[in-house]
Amino acid sequence: MSAENNRTLLIAFAANLGIAASKFVAAIVTGSSAMLTEGVHSVVDSANQLLLIWGRRQSRKPPDRLHPFGYGRELYFWSFVVAVLVFALGAGVSVYEGVIHIISPEPAVSPIVAYGVLLVAFLLEGGSTLTAFKEFRAAKGGLGWFQAVRISKDPPAFIVLLENGAAMAGILVAAVGLGLSQLSGNPFFDGAASIVIGLILGVTATLLAYESKGLLIGEAADPELVEALRTFACGCDGVVGVGDILTIHSAPDVITAMLSVDFDDTPNRVADVEPCVAELAKSLAYPRSPSGKETKFRYPFDFKARR
Repeated sequence: MSAENNRTLLIAFAANLGIAASKFVAAIVTGSSAMLTEGVHSVVDSANQLLLIWGRRQSRKPPDRLHPFGYGRELYFWSFVVAVLVFALGAGVSVYEGVIHIISPEPAVSPIVAYGVLLVAFLLEGGSTLTAFKEFRAAKGGLGWFQAVRISKDPPAFIVLLENGAAMAGILVAAVGLGLSQLSGNPFFDGAASIVIGLILGVTATLLAYESKGLLIGEAADPELVEALRTFACGCDGVVGVGDILTIHSAPDVITAMLSVDFDDTPNRVADVEPCVAELAKSLAYPRSPSGKETKFRYPFDFKARR
């Protein structure tokens, strides 16, 4: 998923907002605990999409005196906030409501309304999930799904997919809980469904927090890209070797790198070191495709050169 593309986030936001409204109406009509927690879950998801959109917008701000490497990690910060919200508001409220309704059970009424809302919610979530699924599948290439999530540097790409997956699982659990309560006449199952939904959200939030934390702290670029940098630098005129290469993602499409470069130190080469470094930095900062056109992303690099 491109860091510039908010289409999936906007679709997810619109779907979750509509779903939340319908779930709350159904919760009022039916008195279902699981339906109420599902409504809270959808509100949290809607807020999360807005936070991710805001994070992307802020991450594109240009570097300034206080932030010479730019604001790319704003996206990673807000992604971590999203994980915290899913855990605190989504999982926390769901478990709380489930426990309350188990302690003080209230029989659900008008279950047909609840089933209808759950069906509509499942279809809307399914449409949003399908859009996220297609974009993430195109972005991951030949990688496995779990591996793609692990190495992705663009949190919204997998956050929307995981959130929607958890939402669809929660809808199914809510339907099962409501059905068991109706068949048995015991409202315990409705409260238990809320707790299960909370556990699903808790696991999802933990995974999101773990991945976002790694990006917020700073993750290295893909090893293949690092080796490509080494190969390119070694092929430059005046370079006789490349030592350590340190990289870190400042944003999904922005990488900062430091190269330890050995130059030809013969007398007639010493004066050429500075222009050689400048040319090397320029070539890597604006990579070009075989056709000679600049590629889609710009990678600003820092260089540490040694003779």
